[in-house]
Amino acid sequence: MVGETEAQGSERRITRRIRKAKNDPLFILDNFYQILYTFFVMDRIELQAQKRESVGKALNSLRKEGFLPSVVYGHDFATVPIQIKYTDFEKVFKKAGESTLINLKIGAKVEPAVIKDIQRDPITDQITHADFYKVNLLEKIKANVQVVVIGESEAVKSGGILVKTVNELEVEALPQDLPHELQIDISVLNNFGDEVKIKNILLSDKVKINANPEDVIALVQEPRKEEIEEAAPPSVEEVEVIKKEEKPEAEAPATEKGKEPPSAKASEGKEKK
Repeated sequence: MVGETEAQGSERRITRRIRKAKNDPLFILDNFYQILYTFFVMDRIELQAQKRESVGKALNSLRKEGFLPSVVYGHDFATVPIQIKYTDFEKVFKKAGESTLINLKIGAKVEPAVIKDIQRDPITDQITHADFYKVNLLEKIKANVQVVVIGESEAVKSGGILVKTVNELEVEALPQDLPHELQIDISVLNNFGDEVKIKNILLSDKVKINANPEDVIALVQEPRKEEIEEAAPPSVEEVEVIKKEEKPEAEAPATEKGKEPPSAKASEGKEKK
């Protein structure tokens, strides 16, 4: 309604649903989670979107205007092309990633959704498109969740090398139970060779990790001892003093057989005179 705040509008919609439920007992049961979502999750991360008309080559012009072409789809939900201010999306993506439930506002309608996928420019690495998945709060979904390291390892402090084998893991849970990140505490790694396995991740029983619990996700390796062999300086006894060979004196040019050297002929001529 004109002039009402968002909170007033939400309260009005909930009241209308509850009044309708008096005539339909099954209505409140079918919409229980949606009602709770609207009532209790008003402080969730919010992202404003608009329906999009531009397609094809016109998307480049849309990006130049500062908008991110996107699409929202889901189970029993018709696909809707949307556009979002690029700066707004960047802020939300940094907070939510691809596993945190957000309020996607398309016009005046609010949909619970997660960022399902993004596309980047191969040269600039800038986000060029985003997919949103409109969730059903009663259905479990799968999402890739980032794995982050917390704590300090005594083995690493002692010179060990921390090796993290995965950057993200696939989890399965109800949308509202999806974790923002999976934390692995490396403070338990006290010695070289110590490991953290997937089963060691502290997680709610409402969340399932789709991987082998025995898989190693972090360990500390012993530093490599590189033996650098430096040649020892030679002793005095081992040093060979190489004397330079004296150059041989220049020899007189060889004379042909039967001919005397020019100098001899010259002296002989002087005597005859």
